[in-house]
Amino acid sequence: MIRSILMATAVAALSACATEPYGTPSVTAASTAMPMPDVTIYHLEGRRSERIVWLMEELGLPYELEYVRGDLQASMDKVRALGHEMPMVPTVVIGDDILVESGAIIETIITRYAPGQLMPAIDSEFYPTYLMWLHYAEGSLAARLFSDYRAWMTNPPTERSRLVDSEAVVQYSENWLEEHPYFGGPEFSAADIIMWFPLNVATKLNLVDEAQFPKVADWKTRVEARPAYKRMLEAARPDGIPGNLTPVSRHPPSERN
Repeated sequence: MIRSILMATAVAALSACATEPYGTPSVTAASTAMPMPDVTIYHLEGRRSERIVWLMEELGLPYELEYVRGDLQASMDKVRALGHEMPMVPTVVIGDDILVESGAIIETIITRYAPGQLMPAIDSEFYPTYLMWLHYAEGSLAARLFSDYRAWMTNPPTERSRLVDSEAVVQYSENWLEEHPYFGGPEFSAADIIMWFPLNVATKLNLVDEAQFPKVADWKTRVEARPAYKRMLEAARPDGIPGNLTPVSRHPPSERN
């Protein structure tokens, strides 16, 4: 399935010197956007590639979406047909470059083609934590969640680990949201886009008790109400999610219980 979205007005606006979303001039590596080459997002429904679709919808940048509707295997075959050494999603072709890894793709698109958009200014107090969450999403959060999921599906534990586990990595996110509305600080940013997938996994796969994390639940409701998120669903998940993972039968008891 190929979907092309062309938003000339938005692209023209991004070609000018970008302003930081909080209303002050953005300090970025590039003051103006580079010309946007063709972008193709190789996609599996309900998987991490949705992040890049959501990002492009938020930025109003043109892209093509490549997948076979309702057929995960056929969609992966399209990825493998690229001949890339690491067939995975998201795989994004930007001009002559074939890129993997959500965080790297997001940073490349924003830094080169939408400088200052969906991120705090580099001199903002929130820039270091924005960048931390951008990498925490996969480096700590998703890695821990899926490690626990595999272990718990094989041998359900009777108690929480005394080390860092799924509840701990989600609690860290909850604690931040108790003090800030978004992972970028006071404004929605690309950090929210990348954090949505693992936090949704945590509750949908029953790895944590959603009721214990009301700030995460409230944040999810707010970001899912964004028009760009809804456009992403229409483009990238028109029939729901095929091949959903099975939730664990019960989440391990909380240390707070």
